[in-house]
Amino acid sequence: MANPTDEFRTMRRFAVVGVAVSIGVLAFAPSGLAASARVAALQIGLRAHGFDPGPVDGVRGRLTTDALMAFQRARGVRPTGRVGRATRRALGARGRPLLGQRELGLGAVGWDVAVLEFRLRRYGLGGAAVDGRFTPSTRVALRRYQRRRGLTADGIAGPRTYRSLAGHAATTTWHVVRPGESFFSIAARYHVSPWRLARRNRLELTNIIVPSQRLALPKGARLTAPAAAGPPASRGAVRSALDYWSRVYGVDPVLARALAWMESGFQQDVVSNVGAIGVMQLLPETWEFVDVVLLGVRTPRTYQGNVRAGVRYLRWQLDEFGGDRRLALAGWYQGARAVRERGLYDDTKEFVRIVLMLYGSV
Repeated sequence: MANPTDEFRTMRRFAVVGVAVSIGVLAFAPSGLAASARVAALQIGLRAHGFDPGPVDGVRGRLTTDALMAFQRARGVRPTGRVGRATRRALGARGRPLLGQRELGLGAVGWDVAVLEFRLRRYGLGGAAVDGRFTPSTRVALRRYQRRRGLTADGIAGPRTYRSLAGHAATTTWHVVRPGESFFSIAARYHVSPWRLARRNRLELTNIIVPSQRLALPKGARLTAPAAAGPPASRGAVRSALDYWSRVYGVDPVLARALAWMESGFQQDVVSNVGAIGVMQLLPETWEFVDVVLLGVRTPRTYQGNVRAGVRYLRWQLDEFGGDRRLALAGWYQGARAVRERGLYDDTKEFVRIVLMLYGSV
């Protein structure tokens, strides 16, 4: 997916009530003794007020219930053992707001931070750091999550991160690999990016998949093409468009084809879970940046327009890095400013490596 540069990000003020409700339903509802982010947030809040709920494990056991009722009695709240409005008010900053109701960054404290941190444990956030305070450790883990989900890794939880979290909590759809199938053929079947299909399963695009292997499908996978991406086009037509616009903008067509194959498998009818569109998997704001700043005209929202904008954006990245293919591809994936200021993330290195492996083969 092509990331817009930091210079052209939109303002961060937003209303996310719908996202908060969606995440609240998907991420907070405990199931039996399964770990719940809501219970973990409660445990953190109780501990901050001096009541011992036991380990912060997201499991509503006897210790947590006893601590909650003791807290309620001490604060003059009817000891029901349930978290209602009165209990949230008594918890103060540790009891509000729900995840998704505000942007989260360094220094934030609250229930939403605790829920986010509990969800980030699988992304390297240590148990001791799950404390309802957004610290540098939280930011590192959030960036890791954002990179793995194809988001701009800015370490700030905003609308796109919340939408991703909501989608990530949804029911997983699986595909059982059939003889002769590859990442690319499966991706074409479900109109998703092969790169995202591999990442969804924590595999490299170069890994071998075998019959009967189960693959989790990325959010948005479907057997019919999504209308938002425009009508499909043949691989031959896409290849011709890539070669044509590469000549126009002085880009190596072999590089452009490798990048497009990596991003979409030459599919126009692909929309990612974060809204990246078409053959080149352009985010809407990236496409708008190319149209307004680099081209001065609005390209049609077709495979031809998508390829033209994508190749022009690749030309811009090459210019930003003095023609260095590796850094240009890194800037495409990670953002030019982030590459200059922070170096290449591990996921970026993998992306670049695979694109260069595809060079000359498509």
